[in-house]
Amino acid sequence: MSSSGIEPEAPDLVCQLDNVQGMVDAFSAVRWKRQQDAVVELSEHGIVLIVEEIGCLQAKVYLQKELFVQYEYNAQGRPRFGVSLGLFVDCLNTFSVPGHSTAIEIRYPGPDMQLLLKSVDSLDACIYAEIRTRIPDTISWDYNFEPAGTTPLSFTVKSAALKEAIDDLEWPGSSIQIILKPVPPSVTFRGEGHGDLQIDFMYYINTDLLIAFHCDHEVSYRYKYKFLRATTSNIPSSVIKDNRGSKLTIGRGGMLKVQHLVLVGRSSISHPHVDSAGYQQPSRIAFIEFFVRPEENEGPIHD
Repeated sequence: MSSSGIEPEAPDLVCQLDNVQGMVDAFSAVRWKRQQDAVVELSEHGIVLIVEEIGCLQAKVYLQKELFVQYEYNAQGRPRFGVSLGLFVDCLNTFSVPGHSTAIEIRYPGPDMQLLLKSVDSLDACIYAEIRTRIPDTISWDYNFEPAGTTPLSFTVKSAALKEAIDDLEWPGSSIQIILKPVPPSVTFRGEGHGDLQIDFMYYINTDLLIAFHCDHEVSYRYKYKFLRATTSNIPSSVIKDNRGSKLTIGRGGMLKVQHLVLVGRSSISHPHVDSAGYQQPSRIAFIEFFVRPEENEGPIHD
């Protein structure tokens, strides 16, 4: 207590996570270039990290408060701060020990508005880190994703198959056309700019790859390859290993939403199969969403 009798103001957030590698995986999934800034938003519900390519691509990582073993939120409203994503991920990586679930404490703000990190379960040493934050940039198009109609235009595909398909269609400066057809129910990825190369996922035939499909009319939109590739380029190996699925939804105006689930939190040794699908313990899952705008002057095809 100070001499004036006023207690120091409590930080906006003090939280602990029992597996820092899970946070590294989640944040790395939205790191599509070396120099990249992020905006972090805090709330009583959890932490949201937002990155974007202005006007073209936006990604969000949702870390719900149930992921944390401790989550003490004291702020009014929803404070935001800016941070270098690469620096944040690299700093978190210094706390990660291969083969060991390392716990970490996160505190904000520090005396000079820093983001403070501290290891909490090491018997030999305690690691501290401070990350300088800044006044955040304005999020240029923080919007509500709107469905294209009464029937959702969406499909769920194995994450490994999605990544492989997009990687196979690579061509510098090219576009990728995504086509959904109700009859026969199918999804086509067509590369443009280097001949006629396309990859088809046929529902009912490839149910081991195309897990779910919802479409009541044909629709087609084109997306810049570099932005579409950003949605899968850094999918964590744990997602591929656990054979999880990724959901893609086409919204109003052709806005594409790509959703991944990343396991965060200490692995369960006594129940090794509980997390294989990633659905039975949603409180241990980080939700990752990408929003990709279609190329201009593109309209849907309706048959």
